[in-house]
Amino acid sequence: MSTRKNTADFPAPLTRAEEEIMQILWEIEKGMVHDLLDKFPEPKPAYNTVSTIIRILEQKGFVEHKAYGRTHEYFPVISKKDYTKSSFRGFMTNYFGNSYKSLASFFTTEGKLSIMELEDIQNTIDEEIRKQKEENT
Repeated sequence: MSTRKNTADFPAPLTRAEEEIMQILWEIEKGMVHDLLDKFPEPKPAYNTVSTIIRILEQKGFVEHKAYGRTHEYFPVISKKDYTKSSFRGFMTNYFGNSYKSLASFFTTEGKLSIMELEDIQNTIDEEIRKQKEENT
């Protein structure tokens, strides 16, 4: 599977339907439309709907295909990790002004986190601080 490395080349964010199909493709790595349909919960979308959305994803550069006669096997060319990073950067810019402090403040005050969840977050942060201090010494 060839994946793009430059997230600046990513098209606009995916629609909910496009993202649902990409989530399935990232999970199964490659498949034909009927393989994707098998992964949908009931009620499953129409075959033509999934086929149309996957062709849109191909036009947008998220998916490519390998042809076997008239049948196409689709596979992602953008990794889930790279797409997640790109989407998160947009989320941070649009909602938190690129401020991780604002993001953390929002989740700790609005997220209704338990003391245990807050302590887990604090431990994760403390561990990262320790690692970075060790790297810089």
